[in-house]
Amino acid sequence: MGSATHGPDLRLQHEQAVFARMRGAQDRIADAITAFAGTMQFVYLHAAWFAVWILCNLGLVGHWAVWDPYPFGLLTMIVSLEAIFLSTFVMVSQNRQAARENVRADLDFETNLRSEVWSTLIGRALGVDSDEVERQVQQLIAENRARMNGAAQSSE
Repeated sequence: MGSATHGPDLRLQHEQAVFARMRGAQDRIADAITAFAGTMQFVYLHAAWFAVWILCNLGLVGHWAVWDPYPFGLLTMIVSLEAIFLSTFVMVSQNRQAARENVRADLDFETNLRSEVWSTLIGRALGVDSDEVERQVQQLIAENRARMNGAAQSSE
């Protein structure tokens, strides 16, 4: 573990603190709804609900149980409204996730920049030829890109 101001756990603590500040009560509600909507329990609940609704409204339970006769206009409206709300909750969650990814990218950039500065200073202190290191880095990057492009082309 690092000290209170420096060390490997500092970035994680900072990231978690930023994320905690980003998440309000409305976000927690949207996350909970989105998380439940993405489960099989949600599917089973809706399958049962639709089955009961349709059986009742076809008169199979009794004519006294018919409140939304075929073609089930009320059910159609309810399902449409549910789809509107669920898609909105999903978008809210996705927007916040994108914001979290931006925070992570910013923190990654800061970490990479810090590492670059430290590496440069240590390299100078050790007498390392920074131009040679950069040439090797550029060569490795070019080779990696060529491999990635080759893999992408072979999978098409």
